[in-house]
Amino acid sequence: VQLVESGGGLVQPGGSLRLSCAASGFTFSSYVMSWYCQPPGKERELVATFTSASGVTNYADSVKGRFTISRDNAKNSVYLQMNSLKSDDTAVYYCYAYRTASSGYKVAYWGKGTLVTVSS
Repeated sequence: VQLVESGGGLVQPGGSLRLSCAASGFTFSSYVMSWYCQPPGKERELVATFTSASGVTNYADSVKGRFTISRDNAKNSVYLQMNSLKSDDTAVYYCYAYRTASSGYKVAYWGKGTLVTVSS
């Protein structure tokens, strides 16, 4: 199983980045996909979630209206379009996949993360 993030880097305040996460080794379409971020010295926190079956998306209040999560089940990929970036968005961004089996057992995977630095 692999989740490989890409697209991070240095961007100026007000700029945009698009993160990608390529998944392999599991049935991607069956999993809820999320992006988390971990700012320097802080806890990891949820940024956005995209369920597969319902197509429902959810966002942290801090990114609503600026970030958009999307997924392409044919490419086993999930994306995070980040616009109007702020210095507070500086963090390592992680891709996260999970599903809950009918037995109630939860299966989850993490990527290794990609660093986003917002600075002038």
